[in-house]
Order: sequence, then structure tokens, then C-alpha cells
Amino acid sequence: MRIDVLSLFPDMFTNVFGSSILKHAQESGAVDYQVVDFRDYADNKHRKVDDYPYGGGAGMVLRAQPFFDAVEDLKQGSKSKPRVVMLCPQGERYTQQMAEEFAMEDHLILLCGHYEGYDERVREFLVTDEISIGDFVLTGGELGAMVIADSVTRLLPGVLGNDQSAITDSFSTGLLEHAHYTRPADFRGMKVPDVLLSGHHKNIDEWRHRESLRRTWKRRPDLLKDKDLTEQEQKWLREFARNE
Repeated sequence: MRIDVLSLFPDMFTNVFGSSILKHAQESGAVDYQVVDFRDYADNKHRKVDDYPYGGGAGMVLRAQPFFDAVEDLKQGSKSKPRVVMLCPQGERYTQQMAEEFAMEDHLILLCGHYEGYDERVREFLVTDEISIGDFVLTGGELGAMVIADSVTRLLPGVLGNDQSAITDSFSTGLLEHAHYTRPADFRGMKVPDVLLSGHHKNIDEWRHRESLRRTWKRRPDLLKDKDLTEQEQKWLREFARNE
């Protein structure tokens, strides 16, 4: 996979892309990151990428020209049509399902906004997706781009040591992930559930499923509204409600 980022502050990505899983993914050839300062595409000698808004008002607006020229350049040689993703507070809220969808692509181009936002023609005629990482406003799109790059990269084949890790993550199954324990089995009188020490894999899998459902029911009941629950899951939910 190829992930290109258009940013006014490319140095922000140096440690993120050069550390941990993301560094390993690039070194193994699973992904290729490129961070581009889109000032380099400005059509003026001062590399100015913003201007005053038509109609007046506070703040500056990012010009369309640098984005269009940069994206057109980055598309050259791409094996397939890239997804061009605009980071902005007005975008669709980012989810694990979107990460999984993006991970199926060959090429992502992430646009990091600043100031009062983008010239509307970027939104209308250049991007394929508008994404927000939450209902809050940041000073720029860089942190959102890092979130997307991280969440997508870890889903690529071979990136994680155990591919099952991504499959069982919170949200990947529609439920929050179950609790985890490690040694010792008894820490200051706080004990690991007996079922996890039993070696009975069927019972362990059932416990984990039940606990994922319980945790979701208590912490994020909104995730269950549109979930197609099995008969067993519905039975467990009734038990949770009775014992509350």
C-alpha cells in the first residue's frame, strides 16, 4: 500500500512513521509513506497556499491550486485510482469499518487542512472522502492523518505479529474487546477467572464472547442498536439486565 500525506508541517510525521509498528511496516515493504509539503506546489514565488476568503470574514482559506497540482502529480504512476481523503471536522466520523475499507485500497492520499479550511472546490471536485476523527476541532489535519495511517497500516497482511489481533480488536467484530489477563494468576488477591486457566478452548471462546457483549452493553450500548444479535447473545443480554 502507498499512503501519501499533503501537509504544511511534514516534520510532524517523522517520529510517527519512524517508530513502532509503522516503522516495521515500511521496512518490510507492506506500506510506503510519503509526506509532501504542498507549499512546494504553490504557483507563486513566496510558496503561499492560503488567501483571504471571498465575501470577507475572519481567517484565511487554503487555495485550491496547490492541492489539485499535488494530487495530480501523486496520481502519476499509481496502479489504481487513489482514494483522496480530506481531513475536516465536517467529514464523516471515522470508524473501524472505514479503516478496514481503506486497508483494501492500493493508494491513499490524505489532505491536512489548516486555518478556516479548504477552498470548496477541493471538496467538490478533488476528494473522494471527507473524514473527521471526532466531534472536536484541531489546529490542523495532521493528527487525523496519523490516526488514519496507523489504523489502516496495522490491518495490512503481515504487519502485526499475529493477524488474529486485528480481527478480534474492539469494533472489528461490532463489539468491544473482552478483558485480558496475564501472569501471575493471583496478584494481591485479585484472581484471573478460572475459565481462562482451564485449557478448555470452547469454554474460553464462549467466555470471551460473552464478556465482549457485556462490556459493549455496559459501555457502548449504541453499538448494539443495529447489530444482528444471535439467539444466544439475546439470552445473555436478558441475563445482564436481570443481574444489573
